[in-house]
Amino acid sequence: MSRIKGKNTKPEIVVRKFLFSNGIRYKLHDKTLPGKPDMVFPKYKKVIFVHGCFWHGHENCKYFVVPKTRTEWWLDKINGNKKKDAENVEALKKQGWDVKTIWECELKPKNKEKKLQSILKEFKKQKSLENV
Repeated sequence: MSRIKGKNTKPEIVVRKFLFSNGIRYKLHDKTLPGKPDMVFPKYKKVIFVHGCFWHGHENCKYFVVPKTRTEWWLDKINGNKKKDAENVEALKKQGWDVKTIWECELKPKNKEKKLQSILKEFKKQKSLENV
């Protein structure tokens, strides 16, 4: 497990490259915020977490399969991750941040373009509201 990356994962990089190429700038892994969000957009008061379906226990997802060995240990680990995620989201919302979670499965080739465009649309909508 020591080789499992927590930062700069492939799904995270896909989102970062897309947003950057569309003019959306961000900070990475801000240690001052609860949960160190993957991307922080101070201008929009928005944060994005890019979660792996397995590691964060994405319900009803084909990529979240409980291992057959050491099942109890894995469930404790994954449920612990889910609990920390919920606590971090709540803390961020209390601080006034808009929290968005993007799941790994949403960035698979079949869904990727639709998901990325919906994220971009949110930013453009917020940007147009600021200009009014």
